[in-house]
Amino acid sequence: MIFVTVANQITVARILLIPVFVAFALYYGQSCARGAPVEAWRWAAAGTFLLAAGTDGVDGWVARRFNQRSRLGTILDPIADKALLLTALVTLTFSPWPDKFPLWFLILVIARDVLAIGGALLLGQLAGLRELTPHWTGKVATVAQMVALGALMLSFPPSWISGSVGVAAVFTFASGMVYLAVCVKMLARVE
Repeated sequence: MIFVTVANQITVARILLIPVFVAFALYYGQSCARGAPVEAWRWAAAGTFLLAAGTDGVDGWVARRFNQRSRLGTILDPIADKALLLTALVTLTFSPWPDKFPLWFLILVIARDVLAIGGALLLGQLAGLRELTPHWTGKVATVAQMVALGALMLSFPPSWISGSVGVAAVFTFASGMVYLAVCVKMLARVE
């Protein structure tokens, strides 16, 4: 039996909130497509997303504060982050919300994640490296993506939404380049 800490329970709660967010977002999108937006669905989607996003910092704080760091947590936390962000980005790129994310932004985020995961797997096979240490640019990219998602769902002014998407794109690209540089450097040591 695996001992599940409070920090891990918070992470699992974040994962369980993802389908709830999707349901609310799709209901709102469908109401928009019918020409009669039900704002309660938008607020429910935004609230669920912001609650789930907020647990990202809480689970880490609980793990550090109460010495609940665990191997399970190091696996679950990034999975929960990626699942929440990618699900929200896909939903808000393709659903009939009044505002949408540009397709290029979704492609950038997916490409960066594939690069980081692929690099980690490659390093694991060739160099025996078990995990790729997160870089601050990746953490800032994650927060910036969450802010951009929140801005869109809360119907901030278009200039604010495009600005937050721009900041998120810059940090997403920068973090991808950092992970690429780390992978190339480590692979050079193996040869």
